[in-house]
Amino acid sequence: MRQTVRFLLAALSAAAAGTSQAADLRNGGKLLLTNGITSIEGSSGGGLASWSVIAGNETRDGIGVSAHLTAIALPDYDWHSYGAAIGVRNRVELSYARQNLDTQQLGEALGIGRGYVFSQDVFSAKVRLTGDLVYGPPLKPQIAVGIQHKKSANDALVTAVGADRTEGTDIYLSATKLFLAHSLLLDATVRLTRANQTGLLGHDEDSSVQFEGSAAYQLSRRLAVGGEFRTKPDRLGFAAESDWFDIFAAYAVTDHLTVTAAYVDLGSIATSEPQRGALFQIQTAF
Repeated sequence: MRQTVRFLLAALSAAAAGTSQAADLRNGGKLLLTNGITSIEGSSGGGLASWSVIAGNETRDGIGVSAHLTAIALPDYDWHSYGAAIGVRNRVELSYARQNLDTQQLGEALGIGRGYVFSQDVFSAKVRLTGDLVYGPPLKPQIAVGIQHKKSANDALVTAVGADRTEGTDIYLSATKLFLAHSLLLDATVRLTRANQTGLLGHDEDSSVQFEGSAAYQLSRRLAVGGEFRTKPDRLGFAAESDWFDIFAAYAVTDHLTVTAAYVDLGSIATSEPQRGALFQIQTAF
């Protein structure tokens, strides 16, 4: 955890040092909260779901950056991720995230050792195909296609528990629209994936189609609340995998700093259920 905190502090320091340069590149800036927060896989969106929004505060003539630290406190696990993303002309997003799932005391009961950590690296790219989140026809959403390559750091163990592969690639298509007059944001995402527990428990040989849906209401210029739903495949023989839900609140402390808190229900994870807890995220964006 100390390593992730050091990473975030370094990212915040670098971003602060480059504020003037970023301001020159941004050519203005997006409306508050319209770049989303950071999903658990590192792409911009909600906490659990990927959206079609692009990272950073840049508009169509600029370059933006963001960095995040996310922690999820669960009854039997400690989950955290950290990463960074670059947005180019509000069109292309490149991101990286490191995910870690600490089994704490449950690791001993599972026979893998107390505090055993499942980890993976997620390398992502997203391209906005058409539409605009805020402007344009009210019934025409912003649509983006994304790809996420996930590589496990626990090759031997994820293979032993039944995964066919230790790395895999997700492809998703997202449609997102902010109905500004009603302060309402809606998103629908379709994902093609082989991942077990987002890839932390490896990948299956066959792909399945999953759905992610989000809705958020902007209570004020700086505060939004909402909920998300994400379906999950259930293919590992030794452990059921549940669909995910959350209820969140995101607050823009400044134009460049957003904090998010959420209640999450992740169901069954590696034979242990129910896993309900709290998600916290800090994100900086320029």
